[in-house]
Amino acid sequence: MPIDPYILLLLGTVGLAALFPARGTAADVASGASTAAVALLFFLYGARLSTREALDGLRHWRLHVTVLACTFLVFPLLGLAARGLVPVILTHPLYQGLLFLTLVPSTVQSSIAFTSMARGNVPAAICAGSFSSLIGIVATPLLAASLLGGSGGGFSADSLLKIVLQLLVPFLAGQLLRRWIGSFVTRRKQVLGLVDRGSILLVVYTAFSAGMVQGIWHQVSPVRLGALAVVEAVILAVMLLLTWYGGKALGFGRADRIAIQFAGSKKSLAAGLPMASVLFGAQAALAVLPLMLFHQMQLIVCAVIAKRRAREAAAEEVSASRPVAATRTAVGTGTRSG
Repeated sequence: MPIDPYILLLLGTVGLAALFPARGTAADVASGASTAAVALLFFLYGARLSTREALDGLRHWRLHVTVLACTFLVFPLLGLAARGLVPVILTHPLYQGLLFLTLVPSTVQSSIAFTSMARGNVPAAICAGSFSSLIGIVATPLLAASLLGGSGGGFSADSLLKIVLQLLVPFLAGQLLRRWIGSFVTRRKQVLGLVDRGSILLVVYTAFSAGMVQGIWHQVSPVRLGALAVVEAVILAVMLLLTWYGGKALGFGRADRIAIQFAGSKKSLAAGLPMASVLFGAQAALAVLPLMLFHQMQLIVCAVIAKRRAREAAAEEVSASRPVAATRTAVGTGTRSG
């Protein structure tokens, strides 16, 4: 199978963070750059999408309910089922981290980026990811307190304000300025592609750097880490298959199924890290290890899937255009013969 250049970029970014993790001021700069990239991504989508498309995405309630059910119902059930792996395969602290991973909301920026790359329903992905993040502010701490036995909470006005400023405000600004810059942005889809991929690379570097600086990758044995990776790979595979074929069973079209697959099968590191610091305190570093590992895994796997979906869509467009071209040729030949 040919090697995707973007996968090499992802692996190279992980290697760069492992060798030269961002520390101190550099970490602050990397985090700020990642935040700015996400804000720019939403601004550009707001400028490109018409108001009607945005409202259509908002009204797609069946899709949003499906994504929320995957995120806050199916994922936690898989996490609870993994309890049977303790202590033979997973240690109790690793299992707690794995269960916490299944409770955090879906990603926003990478779900949108991969949906765009795969030619899916981007407006629906924007709404689904945003709804998941907003609901997760309350749902994740409540689920964690119930299932993990903790009493901490993750809701705060600062968290809500950060989500609004980073996601909603840039999108609304793009919508407001669309009248003047919408056509300019639409004609330059390559710029959007660069922002999509660049934002993911920044998130990967920032997240992996934080893990290297905290030293959480050295607090478990390689055998346990490998077992954790296998368990998470199984969970990810189950969710990818369930969201894709489940979406088909529910009657969703191809573009909607793509949005459901990428929004309903992923978990947000950006939302999970601050919540973990509140819920786990001093043990937060080890608790987020499963989330960090899953985050890297989902980005690499979903990048491959997004490329495959894009190739499938391109092939369908080509095959759909062939009968039209053949008909035109036949009509032209018949006209000349007559």
